[in-house]
Amino acid sequence: MVEYLAESGYRLGWLIDRHQRWVFVYRPQQDVQCLQGPSQISAEPELPGFVLNLTKVW
Repeated sequence: MVEYLAESGYRLGWLIDRHQRWVFVYRPQQDVQCLQGPSQISAEPELPGFVLNLTKVW
């Protein structure tokens, strides 16, 4: 994911492991943020106002 973001120029990437209930949040030049079973994740500040509801994913 780190390489993909670097090559594509995207500023945000989410890797969602629905079986283990983890979300990995990737942003260029930042450490990966690991979230255990969140009910939602926000795309702020890259996508103002966008929130992904994960309750149906789990």
